[in-house]
Amino acid sequence: MSLTDAQRDVLEGWVRRRSTAQSLAQRSRIILECAEGHSIMEVSRRLGVTADMVRTWRRRFLERGLDGLSDEPRPGVPRKITDAD
Repeated sequence: MSLTDAQRDVLEGWVRRRSTAQSLAQRSRIILECAEGHSIMEVSRRLGVTADMVRTWRRRFLERGLDGLSDEPRPGVPRKITDAD
């Protein structure tokens, strides 16, 4: 798995920034570790996550790039109270 310089800069920025959601920072760490050439099992061991989690985010990144690391809409009834309210 390889990253462009721009992708690497964005991922490293997400990991370093204090205001980044922890889930996005974790996903970024997973992708950066995979790009270093580490195996799925090694990445899962190093980061303390399951191998399935590494596989999921690696696959989504390969399919959709950086956009694949954001949360997808969840099923169910839409919210009645918005952020503005």
